[in-house]
Amino acid sequence: MSAETELVMIPLKLVLTYYALYVFLKEVLNEKKHFIFPFLRLLALTAVCVVLYRIVDHYLVSTFIYHGSAGPSTLFGVMNIWYALFDIGPAAVIALIIKFVRIQFGNREKERTLVKEKLEAELRLLRNQINPRFLFNTLDNIYALSLKRSDDTPEVIMELSKFLNFMLYESRKEMIIIGDEMRILDDYIGLERIWRDGTPEIDFICEIDNEMEQIPPSLLLSFVDNVFEHAASRGHSGTRALIDIKLQSGILRFNIEHILDVDTRNASGCYDNISSSRRQIELLYTDYHLDIDDQKEYFKVDLVINLKSYAKI
Repeated sequence: MSAETELVMIPLKLVLTYYALYVFLKEVLNEKKHFIFPFLRLLALTAVCVVLYRIVDHYLVSTFIYHGSAGPSTLFGVMNIWYALFDIGPAAVIALIIKFVRIQFGNREKERTLVKEKLEAELRLLRNQINPRFLFNTLDNIYALSLKRSDDTPEVIMELSKFLNFMLYESRKEMIIIGDEMRILDDYIGLERIWRDGTPEIDFICEIDNEMEQIPPSLLLSFVDNVFEHAASRGHSGTRALIDIKLQSGILRFNIEHILDVDTRNASGCYDNISSSRRQIELLYTDYHLDIDDQKEYFKVDLVINLKSYAKI
């Protein structure tokens, strides 16, 4: 086909292609299951374009461009119709496929973005649920100590300032070094020891081979707080609790063991304090193991996280 012929036929190809892209495809995507009428309209337009193609080819192209040198031909011969169809159809089909694929990829990207935004919002909510409770508990402790005119009140206020600094700045970060997380845990345990007069007795074991390893802030804090909320108090047997944290080659092992307080044993359980941290772990890591053993009298947590499996949202 000569350049002149192609130039003459381009308007028909453009009409069919643009209709397929901006009318037919839009109707199909909007109506989804009810695509029979848009399809019939596309067929009707294709038939009109084929008829116009044959008219232009027969009366314009053959006469004025080729001057009849192509020989006599019928206006609507079968072969001529097929030729017209295969000349104007592929452009619309190819453009339609490309557009559809791009739309599908775009929709998937939108879905991924929406999922990401939802998970990020959920993660922010979980962190906001964790931190204020620690602050309110500490303020309650300071108030109780001040009523008793305890000499420990200034020390508790100083420790509280550290927590405020952590919650206002460090906890907003996506990741912090595990050394800072361990120091916050140690400070929190110290605060609780002051307030609770050393009960329960805590065996805090921390063995970290790399303090620069990254971890989400406050990830373990709820588990530690759960010990003070539900461990057996003074006057009951088994007031000693174990908090054991080990990090070796990127594998974090976190174990807690304690006897439950009498009131907690009769309650429905003591999972509320750690539900937020558990959900954070589910969102942030792909390789982890969390086992919570609640046997009425004993409460144990066995958590293993491969910190290298952090899945950035």
